[in-house]
Formats: sequence, structure tokens, C-alpha cells
Amino acid sequence: ELKKEVTRFLTADNPHTPRDIVRFSFKERAYKLVDDMDQTVIHFTLNGYLVHKDSDEGRRQSIRSSIESEKAPAEEEEAPVEASAEATEEEETKDEETTEDAEAEEEGEGEEVAETAEAAEAAEAEEAEEPPAKVSEKKIANQFNFIERGSTTYQNPLREKGLQTDPAPFETFSDNVNQWYIYDTYMEELERLEKAKEKEKAKPVAVKKEDTKTGRKLSYVEPLHSDSLSKVAKAAKIAERMVNLNTFDDIAQDFKYFEDASDEFRGQKGTLLPLWKFQYEKTKKLAVTAISWNPKYKDLFAVGYGSYDFLKQGHGMLLLYSLKNPSFPEYSFSSESGIMCLDFHTDHPHLLAVGFYDGNVAIYNLRKASSQPSYKSSAKSGKHTEPVWQVKWQKDDMDNNSNFFSVSSDGRIVSWTLVKNELVHMDVIKLSADETTMQGPEGLQLQTLGSGTSFDFHKKIDYLFLVGTEEGKIYKCSKSYSSQFLDVFDAHHMAVDSVSWNPFHLKVFISCSSDWTVKIWDHTIKTPIFVYDLGSAVGDIAWSSYSSTVFAAVTIDGQAHVFDLNINKLEPLCTQLVVTRKKNKTTHIQFNPVYPIILVGDEQGLITCLKLSPNLRKMPK
Repeated sequence: ELKKEVTRFLTADNPHTPRDIVRFSFKERAYKLVDDMDQTVIHFTLNGYLVHKDSDEGRRQSIRSSIESEKAPAEEEEAPVEASAEATEEEETKDEETTEDAEAEEEGEGEEVAETAEAAEAAEAEEAEEPPAKVSEKKIANQFNFIERGSTTYQNPLREKGLQTDPAPFETFSDNVNQWYIYDTYMEELERLEKAKEKEKAKPVAVKKEDTKTGRKLSYVEPLHSDSLSKVAKAAKIAERMVNLNTFDDIAQDFKYFEDASDEFRGQKGTLLPLWKFQYEKTKKLAVTAISWNPKYKDLFAVGYGSYDFLKQGHGMLLLYSLKNPSFPEYSFSSESGIMCLDFHTDHPHLLAVGFYDGNVAIYNLRKASSQPSYKSSAKSGKHTEPVWQVKWQKDDMDNNSNFFSVSSDGRIVSWTLVKNELVHMDVIKLSADETTMQGPEGLQLQTLGSGTSFDFHKKIDYLFLVGTEEGKIYKCSKSYSSQFLDVFDAHHMAVDSVSWNPFHLKVFISCSSDWTVKIWDHTIKTPIFVYDLGSAVGDIAWSSYSSTVFAAVTIDGQAHVFDLNINKLEPLCTQLVVTRKKNKTTHIQFNPVYPIILVGDEQGLITCLKLSPNLRKMPK
């Protein structure tokens, strides 16, 4: 191993250089990927103002300094020469004055010549000696062959620029206004506004027809006014879903692939695997009052929020969640009154009927980017006087008008039809409580109305429907007879919280109540087929979409119970605690029409998604 040769290649490429740098190209008006990155790595840089002596600027400066140094000694040499010349002239004048004797002159001349010759030799010697001494004193500025250099930048003078324009033209005008003139203009304005309203009302009909032809995706609402945010909205939504898929990847894997292997060793029993939890900041103090899956988009469901407590009534919320994005709702609508029930239209999945605590009903159109319902009842149009407990869409009538039914505590079952963009109501039946006539003033007998709490329409027989009441009775009614019931079942001792026809078996229906029981009935027999005591008030029940014998129920102690009559007719296959916090009650349960999952809502505004283990979703043979 020690002798083994390991070859390593050194490359000129820097491994730390970024590869995906994008820069804006002004030429092409787009962001472009930078292909060639600089691979050099600079370890040390020092900015100075020194100039190399071999450069052009260095040579110029060295020449300039040498010229200056030559000038200085030349000036010093000129000064002593002039002084010696003056001295010789003075001596000559003196010699000329002293020319009295010839001999004396000759002697003097000889001496002067000798003196001047000596002085000239001394001056020459001095001149010869001085320049080398000056050269030796020359100071070297820098030993490293660099020359110091400094420069100043030129400052541009400030300039002022002024401009003068002609003054804007102005005009004076005046007019007299009378009272009738003001009145006329006001009337014209009111007429114009009314016409505009009529046009707006007439518009949605055309839009609806186009939409039904084209179809659409629910995940994105296109707003009317497209601003900069709306252009990014679709991309942002996709990015948000991608981030959520990464965040909740393990849950998505469980949803898609996890099968509880321990079911083989449990016999017939099964379990519920918690998946996503859906919670919204604004609905923390509100209870989940209704859950409904969208019939077209199997991952989309609507949730209604309100309060069952009479003393704690406030606002309500309507949220639509997708399984693709558990962290934030796709749509959210706020209402002044608490929402108690909701239902999607089977043929038009964008229409959502909603019932409120204040007795109103409304239709939300998800295609419109509006925070308010498209249609809403009012005191004029025959709204209920007490909370609406359930709404259900029916097949369109003869004129292709959408219609739905609602049931309320005021004892009325009302059919609402959408005619020319208005909700038209018609009382189908009034529930009368048997043998409960009140004594009115002066011996007048007053008949009291029963309080409807839930109802359900037969899946095949259009006119047949069941109504559960607060007294515990279940009435079998027909749309055709408004005065009398087809049958009355003494079902429960307390209010019937939910009643539901079996989607596969035409005769069977199920009911649950606050008296802790769940009962399964044949509508041709007065007594129940099965009775289950769950040990706590039952909030809601739901039949499964894949088997006629499987149903689930939630009780207010936070538990979910799943039954399969094909396997065990006596006990639930699974009883599991869904809500862990004390004082929190589970309120609603709903099966997904396609996937093996159920949704459970509670009083704290939390919705839990649970996956059924293989034992709980066996298909009947």
C-alpha cells in the first residue's frame, strides 16, 4: 500500500469559482449565464504610487532629475570665475599707476605675471576638484529603482443652467346654478349608477356559460385587475407547493406508499396513521363546523368555521385547503356570522352552498375573485330565523336552474333556487312537534314547530329525504307532500346530530346522536338493525366511499371509531384518540372519495388527516 502510486492532477481551474453566475445583458435585455469565469486567485495586493524606473514615466522623471542636478553645480562654478577676473583688473590698474621707474616696472610686471599665473592655476585646480565632490553628495530617492510620484486631479468648475417657460394659459368663467338644475344632475347620476348595476348583474350569466364549456383549474383565481403581484401569483403558488412538498416529504411518502405491516398480526383490527395537520392562524379560536370534499378535484376540500356555543357567537371563516399545500389555505373567506354547514355542487364544482348561524344561506362562486358570496339570502327573501344546520345541493330543475335545500332549528325545510341571479325560496315542509300544542292567550291553541338538525336526500329516489330533529325523531319525507310525513322513527333520546343514506344500499341509512348511540336502519322497518353505544356523545358519522359496510364516527372525547359490518358487527375495528388536548372535542369526520384517508375536525380549528390501515379498507367480495 505504501508503494502504491496515487496520481493527482493539478489543474489551472479554481474549484471555488462559482459556476452559475447570471448577469443582466443590456444588449439582449435578458439574464444570461456567464460562461468564462476568471480562475486566478489573488493572495496579496498593495496599491502604491511608485513608478518603475524602466517604464516611460520613470525614464522621463530620471532625465528630469539629472538635468536639475547638472544645473546646480554649473551656477556655483560661474561665481568664482567672475571674482578672479575682477581681482586681476584691480591689480592691473594698480600696476599702471606705479609706472614711474622702468626697472621697477619690469620687476613689478614680472611679479604680477607670476602671481596671475599662479591664481589662474589655483582656480583651474579648484574647478577641476569641485564637480566630483558634488556628484558624490547626490541623494538617491529610492534604493529599489522606483520613483515617487504624486498627482492631483482637475476639479471642474460648477455651472448653473436655467430655463424659463411661458406661463400656463388661464381662463375665468362663471355660471349660475338653480335648485332644479342640481336636482336634475343628481337624478341623471342615479340613473347612470342603476344602469351600471344592471349591466354588472347581467354579466355573470354569460361568464358562467363560457366557464362550463371551457372548464378550469381551481388552484388559481385570475383577478380582474392584473397588477404586478398577480403576474407572480401563479409562480409563487407553484414555488410554495414545491417548498411544502420538500418540507412534508416524509408525510407525502407515507400517504402514497406506507402500509401498516402489523395489520397481519392484529387479526381484524386496524389503525389510523396521522398525516397532515391543517391549521390557520385566524381560525384558532373557532370550531370546525363542516367539512366537504370537492367532487372534481380530489385533493381539495372546504372547511367551515363557527361556534356551537350559543354564548360565544362571533365571526365565521370559510377555508379551502389542498393536500398539496397543508401550510396555507388556497382560498379564504370571512363572514360576519359563524358558518354551520356547506356543500359542493356535484356538476358545478366551483359553486359552494353555505349555511350561517344567523339563518342566512349563501352561494360562493370560487371562479370569482371576490371575498363576498355571489348570492346571499336576506330577511326579505325568506331567510331562516334560527341557525341553518345543513345544506344539500339537488339536481337542476326543469329550467336548468341550480337549487339546494336547507334545514334549520325553526322547523322549516326550504328549497333555494337560483333564478336570474337571485335566490328564490320555497318552503318544502314544516316540521310540527307531535302533541305539543302550547296554551296561548285566551285559551288559543298554538302549534309548536319541530327543530330540524340534519337531513339527507336519497341517492337514487330523488323525492325521498330524511330529517333528524332536536327531539330525537327522524322523519321520512317527500318533496311532493308538504303537509304530512311518509314515516316517523323514534330514533334517539337526544338531538339527532347527523343522518345519512348508505351510498350503495338503497334501503339503509345511519343516524347518530348526543345520547352516545349510532344506529343503522332500514327505512321500511321502524326499529334499528344495529345499535352501537360509543360511551360519549357522537358528533358526526360518515359512510365510506369504497365499501357499503364501512363507516366512521367521532365522539366528543376526541376519539375516532371505524366500523366494518362485513368483518365485525359488534365492535369497531379501530378506536383511536385523534385529539390529545383536554377540553377539545372532535366535531366532524369525512371520507375522501378516492384516497384511503379521512379528515377529522375539532373545536380548536384543527383538521387532522388520517390514513386508514389495510384492515380498515377491505373491499367487500
